[in-house]
Amino acid sequence: MMQKVRGTVSDFDEYQGHKIQKLSLTNANGVTLSLLTLGATIYEILVPTKSETHNIVLNYYNSKDYLANPFYICMAIGRTAGRIMDGQVVLNGQITQLPQNEGTTTLHGGPDGFNSQIWQGKIVQTAMGDAIEMSHLQTGDGYPGEMQVKIIYTLSPDDVVGIKYTAASTADTVFNPTQHVYFNLGLDDTITGQMLKINAAHIQELDQNKIPTGKQILVEHTPFDFQQPTNLGTAIKEMNGTTEKGFDDIFVVNNDQKIIAELADPQTKISVGIESDRNGLVMFTANSFTQDQMNLIRTKGVGEPYEGIALEPQTLSKAGSTRDFSAIELKTDKEKSYTIKYHLHYEK
Repeated sequence: MMQKVRGTVSDFDEYQGHKIQKLSLTNANGVTLSLLTLGATIYEILVPTKSETHNIVLNYYNSKDYLANPFYICMAIGRTAGRIMDGQVVLNGQITQLPQNEGTTTLHGGPDGFNSQIWQGKIVQTAMGDAIEMSHLQTGDGYPGEMQVKIIYTLSPDDVVGIKYTAASTADTVFNPTQHVYFNLGLDDTITGQMLKINAAHIQELDQNKIPTGKQILVEHTPFDFQQPTNLGTAIKEMNGTTEKGFDDIFVVNNDQKIIAELADPQTKISVGIESDRNGLVMFTANSFTQDQMNLIRTKGVGEPYEGIALEPQTLSKAGSTRDFSAIELKTDKEKSYTIKYHLHYEK
């Protein structure tokens, strides 16, 4: 009989007088998933290799480090992933002005988004064994309605990490969550030796504020073509002439396959397949990581450009000027859920 997944809870540290807990799941293969209650943050995904156990996500020594920079390291994102032009949400013909936290835009839920909250975490029971539940009443962030949010994190016996976001609101609002996980599957400080495949033939064209214009661009014969496994270092070099000097872009996902992207490291033989039924994937290659205020464990207290890659499934934004939020609208007292899965593969 297959052993079930086991969960544990321990104290991590304190943040602004609040106790932060670490909740972990471990399966019979020795894979461990850990979460922090600050920001519903994925703290570790530990994968056993033939030589050692390897953490494949970026993390920090302390809770305070997660909010000391603008990079959302492995944190839950909501109510809305991505950027909202002028911070204005239009629902039922009414404009709601949101707080702006990136110039004129509202990014990743604004300054009081999911990532900045201390969640209630506990171990719950499922058919596979233990799971982690994070819950929070989201208020005071400028969005319409009080939103009750629950995120269930699971680890299957066959090494699939699952995330299910569920929300209900007291007023019509918007809901487009994701997890801002930064992967680095290798032993090097950067992801330039790793291979990436994305099931997308188009990207969204963005304006100077990274707001979609409504136009889609074919990726073929461009640095954005990851339709076949592509070396990230080579692709990043092709972007050196751009302001970003790397990728911070929105891919239009082809939903003909359940695995929308796959990241692999040839050296460690670890790979992650990302499963999502949503139509967008944001890719950010940590172009602007700095040595200051990063304190990342992988690089022993500093940050480095291209240290990780964030792959963020989400529902595509409509062109900013249309103010069309129908794709991510959550009606009053109507529950909505989204799921992301990470399929882990490694040499046993």
